[in-house]
Amino acid sequence: MSTTELAWFKSSYSGTQGDSCVEVAIAEHAVHVRDSKDVTHPAFAVGLEGWGRFVPFAANA
Repeated sequence: MSTTELAWFKSSYSGTQGDSCVEVAIAEHAVHVRDSKDVTHPAFAVGLEGWGRFVPFAANA
């Protein structure tokens, strides 16, 4: 599946002023992450296990 076919959604922690916007899309084996201010830049993918460890860490930061 290409990243253009994914269902992207913006982080609830992204700013409302158009800054610090991150979008994620969940696929079968990975979570894809991109900068919503410029979606022409490549997204990167993180395995589901790695994403699962990252989210609680980021929530406590």
